[in-house]
Amino acid sequence: MWFLFASLTVLAWSGADLFYKKGADPGDPYSHWRTVMMVGLVMGLHAIIYYGIICGEPFSPINMIRYLPVSSMYILSMTLGYVGLRYIDLSVCSPISNSSGAVTALLCFLVLGQRMSGLQFGAVIAICFGILGLSVIEKKKADRERAEAGEAVDKKYSASAIAILFPILYCIVDGLGTFGDAFYLNEDNPIFTENQANMAYEMTFLLVAVFAMVYLVLVRKQKLVSTGTGPLTGAALLETAGQFVYVYAISTNAIVAAPMIASYSIFSVLWSRIFLKEKLSRGQYAMIVLVMIGIAILGVE
Repeated sequence: MWFLFASLTVLAWSGADLFYKKGADPGDPYSHWRTVMMVGLVMGLHAIIYYGIICGEPFSPINMIRYLPVSSMYILSMTLGYVGLRYIDLSVCSPISNSSGAVTALLCFLVLGQRMSGLQFGAVIAICFGILGLSVIEKKKADRERAEAGEAVDKKYSASAIAILFPILYCIVDGLGTFGDAFYLNEDNPIFTENQANMAYEMTFLLVAVFAMVYLVLVRKQKLVSTGTGPLTGAALLETAGQFVYVYAISTNAIVAAPMIASYSIFSVLWSRIFLKEKLSRGQYAMIVLVMIGIAILGVE
């Protein structure tokens, strides 16, 4: 079942990336705060309605504290990702950020002693290579298009050392968060159930959303609604749906599921081609096919 849950996570989060892209407002310096607010509100409502009312899952605030090492990693990594989009193109940021699956797989191997077969290892290598390969191709494509259009590269994009720092930090922090989930939800000796972990995470994110609302309205005197609110709502819904199935994949087979789930950035590019009519090069298609082959091998294995 882990493969089904991982596949659903990939579809949901790649769709969220598409809506993040549509809702991004380069001229809004508070866009990352609005995104955090929207995602936190949707996740909090999901926790209250689904877990609290429908499932009757008992809520214990102490679980939020116990699960905070994992929740804080996820929320911090997502915020870094939202801020990073102001300094580096999504096409470059997303693939680098989502190399975090390789970080998780390495930690699961070294610390938790989890293992994968030779065929699975080959598939994971193919997925990681495809993600990084796409990043290189996207960067070259973006530079070429700017040169052909005679556009000067914005200073914030040319400051590569600073710009590249955000997706790298996201990669490391998110990888640590996913490893934390693998530790907390390990099916052989779980500290939390999947429902308890997800509820604690979503309620924590709700508190962060409330803080973001207070900061925007009372401190920065900004309106809560912007031109990108609609797409961001769609992104938040898909982000929450992906999180819902994600914990089940990680709890069962984290060492293989984490790199597979990280491949959602590849599908984000594919959805951009289908829905946003963005053109893809042969190299991009090659990387997409490589990742799909890796995923297919994991499914068969």
